[in-house]
Amino acid sequence: MRLPIAFAISVALTGVTAAHEFKTGDLVIDHPWSRTTPSGARTGAGYVTVTNNGTETDRLVGGSAEISEGFELHTSVIVDSVAKMRPLTNGLTIPAGATVTLEPGGTHAMLTGIKEPIQKGKPFAGTLVFERAGEVPIEFMVEGFGVRPEAAADAHGGHQP
Repeated sequence: MRLPIAFAISVALTGVTAAHEFKTGDLVIDHPWSRTTPSGARTGAGYVTVTNNGTETDRLVGGSAEISEGFELHTSVIVDSVAKMRPLTNGLTIPAGATVTLEPGGTHAMLTGIKEPIQKGKPFAGTLVFERAGEVPIEFMVEGFGVRPEAAADAHGGHQP
């Protein structure tokens, strides 16, 4: 009796994990996510891991999110010991056979002109746009601060585009 229950739980949990992975052609988009924002915030951020299982390079050139007016690819750089955001005007290269991660404190999607606070547990729809693969609909899960160890390194709170 225990084995069927364990199997059912295993299948259910696997389904949840698989449900947050998006595929298009040779690209696998894994766990798009965002963080909560305080009331009145005008910017948020989106993070994701993209794996290119193909033999040709692709490029993430943009996207959108239903909760924001704008979507920009940014990277963080250290200038004179200060972290600064810089837009990636030519997009982000996803080499063949490689995995690229957008994460706090590094390359990320800047969500500008957010229409309402991003709230934990309230996912929102988005789209990633690739040079070769085209538009890929995704869903961003929303996690609270402190969920990931790199939370302290995130510099988005005071960022103004």
